[in-house]
Amino acid sequence: MNASPKAAGPTVVRISGPIVTAAGMRSAAMYEVVHVGAAGLVGEVVRIVGDRATIQVYEDTTMLKPGAPVRCTGAPLSVWLGPGLIGNIYDGIQRPLPGIQKRSGAWIQRGEKVDPLDLTKRWTFAPVMRCGDTVRAGQVFGEVQETELVRHRVLIPSQVAGKVKSVAAPGDYTLRDTLAVIETPGGDREITMLQRWPVRESRPIRERWRVSLPLITGQRVIDTFFPMGKGGAGAIPGGFGTGKTITQHQLAKWSDAEIIVFIGCGERGNEMTSVLREFPELKDPRSGRPLMERTILIANTSNMPVAAREVSIYTGITLAEYYRDQGLNVAVFADSTSRWAEALRELAARLEEMPAEEGFPATLATRLAQFYERGGAVTTLAGQPASVTIVGAVSPPGGDFSEPVTQHTRRFIRCFWALDTELANARHYPAIHWLQSYSEYAENVAAWWEKQAPDWSELRTEALTLLQREERLQQVVRLVGPDVLPDSQRLILFIAEILKDGFLAQSAFHEKDTFCAPERQVALLRLILTLYRRGRDLVEAGVPLGRVRELPCVPAVLHAKETFGNDELPLLAELDQRLRDELDALAKQSAREGRQDG
Repeated sequence: MNASPKAAGPTVVRISGPIVTAAGMRSAAMYEVVHVGAAGLVGEVVRIVGDRATIQVYEDTTMLKPGAPVRCTGAPLSVWLGPGLIGNIYDGIQRPLPGIQKRSGAWIQRGEKVDPLDLTKRWTFAPVMRCGDTVRAGQVFGEVQETELVRHRVLIPSQVAGKVKSVAAPGDYTLRDTLAVIETPGGDREITMLQRWPVRESRPIRERWRVSLPLITGQRVIDTFFPMGKGGAGAIPGGFGTGKTITQHQLAKWSDAEIIVFIGCGERGNEMTSVLREFPELKDPRSGRPLMERTILIANTSNMPVAAREVSIYTGITLAEYYRDQGLNVAVFADSTSRWAEALRELAARLEEMPAEEGFPATLATRLAQFYERGGAVTTLAGQPASVTIVGAVSPPGGDFSEPVTQHTRRFIRCFWALDTELANARHYPAIHWLQSYSEYAENVAAWWEKQAPDWSELRTEALTLLQREERLQQVVRLVGPDVLPDSQRLILFIAEILKDGFLAQSAFHEKDTFCAPERQVALLRLILTLYRRGRDLVEAGVPLGRVRELPCVPAVLHAKETFGNDELPLLAELDQRLRDELDALAKQSAREGRQDG
């Protein structure tokens, strides 16, 4: 659609879905926010040629016509930061969905304008500085109890430093009330609880550190075999139905991050609906309080405007950086980055950019890097240790890990949890394949783990080696059957099955199995490997494998993950001792039978 502008000022001259071209935009800047049409649709300038600008509109452009007015704001796309973010549900451009529902009902109207934070609510503010104090950018100057679980630290804005000229007394204030006045070389600056930050710009830090602490998730295959570090970056790739979303839900529920940011970018509406219904009902396992008291949800489903999907992950990561700057450990879960990349592809096609592999834009790798590299373990401007951990789900078509999004993602992550279709079809969850997955954080977090269990690294290596040997033996079994194998090799097959069913498989719906504490993870693995080590000695001494398999405590070992909870480690230790006693008794019995035969 083309037309010549007639109205004064910038006007629309071309429309292609969410991409709009406007004339008279000589004063516009790249990534400046504009309002398009009479409804004031939110858009962002993504290209400028002469006096014409290409605008990426974050709302439905249906019924928008050439000649519609365009109003520039002079500012980049930014998010509101302050108390009230926790527990809220936003769309991709930080419009609060509960607030929109109250105003307009179940459907978001075009041009809907609702403040991301409640400007009328009063928060109890407690200052932590006095008049005359010298402050620097990023320093905490007061605190607000945002929820029962989160003590919100109000920060001096970036690039503001000087002497405190005045500070508000303890009391109740709105987000726009002046709480302090800072005397700076450029003049006095009034400080409020409300701040804004451009979503495409990383918030500053003092220093970046090497990851050294694990993100405890309570999922055995992750924590023990393929650990994630606090401040690390990882991906969960898998085909349709392999459990990407439920795995991320489990990580969001149980990980020991202090703040959770869950970004649903492009997922199906029914999956996001289950998240929105389920999360408000969940209890935080450590405090017993509602999990939403430390969670922010961003919902941009596949039927919402495609351009807003593209910006949703920048909105989420900016909110995460804000809480990181308060000295907290934040975990970001993006579901899924493939749908986000598909939004990039659609927008690039409408912008008539030259496509690269499989139609994705040539900038795909750069955009992925810009997202994942905003995570990390850091020292904040205030000098506090903090972190942002990023886990992105990847949905390769047909489960093909060689497609561009998966391949480029692997360049910027160090933890790869590969979901396997065959495991999912066999109802083995989480369907993380132990031979296709890897974690480069294992060495980084080994020191922490060995304080909890000095033999963690040895147990992990031995178990992974057993699973690798089992895979090779299965190739022989598929050709000639298991009966041709000696008992020593059949023992490996036997123990590998116990590892898979009794350790790696984990039920998200079982009260005792849904979360496994690190101490119990190591105890379970040690129990299974005790059976292997002692069983191997017996088999080498001539004891038939069948007698080892028939030990009364073997079924108890297999079901120990569901029998003993995190607070029942002494009972698990009793099972370990019973196993050793039965193995010792079998060894003595075998020795007696050997002497009698001799």
